[in-house]
Amino acid sequence: MTSTLENYINPTVAVITSDGRMTVRTRKGFDQTINLILNESHEPVFSSSQGVEQVVLGLCIVRGDNVAVIGEIEEETDSALTWATSGQNL
Repeated sequence: MTSTLENYINPTVAVITSDGRMTVRTRKGFDQTINLILNESHEPVFSSSQGVEQVVLGLCIVRGDNVAVIGEIEEETDSALTWATSGQNL
């Protein structure tokens, strides 16, 4: 798995943790136990009444045993999304 993760240094990624939280930002590094270092990260918090709030986390480390899914975000598609209006239909 670590060889696959080497392809994901510096792109924008979404990380979903085992407790269901999602963190989005640039992945700067990892170690042999898949601990991730994310730079300028934020967490979108979805609410049916208030839409989507972006909580700024900054530099963070996600423990490898807590990572459920990691995937690259396409910048064009992500910038075209309007979370404020998309979240109203939750």
